[in-house]
Amino acid sequence: MAREESGREDLLREATALVERIELRPRTTDLSIAASNLSDEPIVAGFRRDGALSIFFGDERVYQFNAAGELRRAFCDGKLLKATRGRLAALGRVRREHEVQLVRHELSSAEEAEFLSQMEDHLQNFSRSIDANTFEVTGQVPSDIDVLSRLRNWLSIHDKWPIAAKSNV
Repeated sequence: MAREESGREDLLREATALVERIELRPRTTDLSIAASNLSDEPIVAGFRRDGALSIFFGDERVYQFNAAGELRRAFCDGKLLKATRGRLAALGRVRREHEVQLVRHELSSAEEAEFLSQMEDHLQNFSRSIDANTFEVTGQVPSDIDVLSRLRNWLSIHDKWPIAAKSNV
């Protein structure tokens, strides 16, 4: 693992596994964004061929779901969270003098419930912001498909996000 981390790549251009993807930016820095738990960074959301969805909230927060709408992976507060047998485990980096190690921590039921509650709030605020038209589309691939409507629809039909049995799609 690299000792130096860099910012995310250009997801709209390089996330080719997401065959339909969109980049959104807040229209303004008005109170609707400031009052929510959304940042003013660009958001990239995309669907795999099987319908699995990934949402990247800037560099700090990522949620990835399988085609059934189950959470399979997340990145939050510097930790990678992975689904294993319907539970979440956090992988955190521990820096040593000559190496970086990943340390696994199985989330307790309380930690898991807290994370899922925060994620639900975050996604509901995102959905409301899309419905309120506070974002502008700054790019999408492919350009001839209404990815925003697909994303809006996906968010509207998923109000609970169970944890997947495994972290891969």
